[in-house]
Amino acid sequence: MQELAKQLYDIVSTMPPKDLLGYIYGQRAVRAMFAMEDADGAALWSQSIGSDQFVLEYFHAILAASPPPDEPVFDEEKAAALHDIGDKLRSKAMTYAIASSEVLDEGVFGRKTGDVEFRAKTGWVLLRGHRYQVLEEEFYAYVLQPHDDLLREVYGVGSAEIAAGFQAISNASREGQGIAFEMLARKVDETQEFAEANGLSFESATDSFLQNSDTNELAFVMDDAMRGGICNVSRHTKLPEALLSDLAFRRGEETEFFAEGELSGTPYRTLPARKKPLIELEGQYYAVDPCFTRDSGYRALLHCLRERRRDYKKQFDDRQRDLTENAFHDLLKAQLDGAQVLREVYYRDTKTRQWVENDTLIMLDDVLILVEAKSGAAATVASPALDFARHTRSVQDLVVKAYEQCARFFEYLASANEVPLFKLEDGRHVEVMRVRRADYRLALPIGLTVESFSPFSAMCKELPGVQPLLGHHPFISMSIDDLFVLKRFLPTMGELAHYLEVRQAIAGMRDAMLFDELDHLGAYIQKNRFDMTIAEQRAQKRPGLMIWDGMSEVVDSHFAGEDWDRRPPPRQHMPDEIAALLDALASSRMPNWLAADSAVRNYGFDGRENLANTMTRFRRTLDTHESRYFHMPGRPGLFAWLQRAGTEPNLARMRDKAAASAMAMGEKEVVALVAWAHYGGGYVRAMHVVVSVPTARTAENEHVYLDAQRLRDPNRLIALTPNVNTRPGRNEPCWCGSGTKFKRCHGR
Repeated sequence: MQELAKQLYDIVSTMPPKDLLGYIYGQRAVRAMFAMEDADGAALWSQSIGSDQFVLEYFHAILAASPPPDEPVFDEEKAAALHDIGDKLRSKAMTYAIASSEVLDEGVFGRKTGDVEFRAKTGWVLLRGHRYQVLEEEFYAYVLQPHDDLLREVYGVGSAEIAAGFQAISNASREGQGIAFEMLARKVDETQEFAEANGLSFESATDSFLQNSDTNELAFVMDDAMRGGICNVSRHTKLPEALLSDLAFRRGEETEFFAEGELSGTPYRTLPARKKPLIELEGQYYAVDPCFTRDSGYRALLHCLRERRRDYKKQFDDRQRDLTENAFHDLLKAQLDGAQVLREVYYRDTKTRQWVENDTLIMLDDVLILVEAKSGAAATVASPALDFARHTRSVQDLVVKAYEQCARFFEYLASANEVPLFKLEDGRHVEVMRVRRADYRLALPIGLTVESFSPFSAMCKELPGVQPLLGHHPFISMSIDDLFVLKRFLPTMGELAHYLEVRQAIAGMRDAMLFDELDHLGAYIQKNRFDMTIAEQRAQKRPGLMIWDGMSEVVDSHFAGEDWDRRPPPRQHMPDEIAALLDALASSRMPNWLAADSAVRNYGFDGRENLANTMTRFRRTLDTHESRYFHMPGRPGLFAWLQRAGTEPNLARMRDKAAASAMAMGEKEVVALVAWAHYGGGYVRAMHVVVSVPTARTAENEHVYLDAQRLRDPNRLIALTPNVNTRPGRNEPCWCGSGTKFKRCHGR
């Protein structure tokens, strides 16, 4: 690897940097044009993206580490060899990751330490762009706002202006070259029209056109199209020079990357762009490596801010803490409308009896969310190959501490039937409310960081000390970056709560690996209860790490294209009848409405169609029947009672019917709901009804047992649920629509 890195150094350090940058981007433009012609060109373009990125990283690193040559000379033959050398270096780096990650004894991640180390090393070399380019401004505006006053004092611009600048960098990288080519094509068309109108040759018209045009504008267009001008941050943003200077290396300023020692100059050193993403060339600033500008710009900017104002440390830490503690509710406030939110929750530790504090407690209906935020930098600049221990310490600081603080609260919650919570007021602990663990169907401990630090955030469940809290509540780690995506794809509380329910189930499955939060979200959109699918796969295969890769593609593709913000994000399909029912549950907001919402969402896509068809059929008979009911098997089963709008149901009879139908279906629990509807269409309101399924026959429930026996009549099963009378094969999908094989669902 070192010899290949030296070859790159010798080529880049001796050439005129702008000429070489222009060559790299010019070749990129040529491949982009071929990509538009046929599938082979598109495949070549797709493969070249990673190669281009790797070469540009080294371009930045070598310029930062080498002084300007006395007489630079551009050599096209040597320039053409850059990608081939870079590809060989990347391949060697992957081989090194495989060979150096074999762990024979257990490490901090237990027997999975080798797997985690391998993924950390390969991610270090290959993975860039942890945040979607189009979300740069939204991210920076939010995370920099707490420091707005100091940013204005130091740089003369505030968080909004800086956020717009970073978005401009991303926009130039994402679409600048395409815009430049469109402008050139338009200039050619205008010149051709001018030639035809004046009887001139195209060459003469071009000369005349150039004489009467803004040569600077045309030069900028050519620069963006063919010479890497889209990297020129000085021209494409309004960011002040002082800020750009803080984020940039000068030629020869960096002294560590190519210094003598282990893995010198290889991808397993810390690339300079991880520290300062820009490079200064002839008094202007360039983001030659656009991905690292996104990945490291935030950390680099905050580091520079602290360095300029060392007296700001305490205020900085306080503001960062407030930012992360408030972020979950701030960014998801539309979904969490009506929630009770407590910040800085105090109570006495059950072990030490000392006063302790947790960050944010959110309670909405039967869902409790505890957010423990960590404001430190999630991504370390230490290479996993040179200092894997430092990487694991980052996990300890950002995951394990949050986990332990969540565990402490859950232990307190379980210490009594009802526990008091306090706030600190004028130095005194004042009780604000009491909480009962039994009131919450879903309890979610979440650790939150500012930026994603995949794969560690997803792999934290492999840490030996990280177990489901109280044996039932797995810990979830996510980032503010993730929240900006989740709020778009999960716009309602029902969707968010159900996703987090599934996400928590996956967090409790060791050996099941999805790389990051976006893979989890993509799997949810496409597969719904993908935790059940993984559980089935685990039951059928030998033990080992199960990896689901590429699930984020449905999320990634939404943010591609110029019209991304005008297209609705992809969501799970929901039949209109079911969507109307869920809307009625959400608008009614009766106790435990989210339990009923979750039971409906648990059905697979076929199950939802079955449910919708049954509800539609029964609803249309409400003109002649005051109420109708049916039972849909599931996990748990769903008992639906449809009531004609304007009338009231007999809830005692409804509970008995729900219990009897569950017993008839062999289910130990059932979610029951009442929905008031007009037979012609539309749901007025809906609510969940608590139903207990008897476990022992008594005189009081004898009528329920008799009714269950009557409901077991096969002739009634057709009315209760579609297709249940046709028994599928053991390995066929279950008729209930869960997506699970029949033998592992209702065939047991």
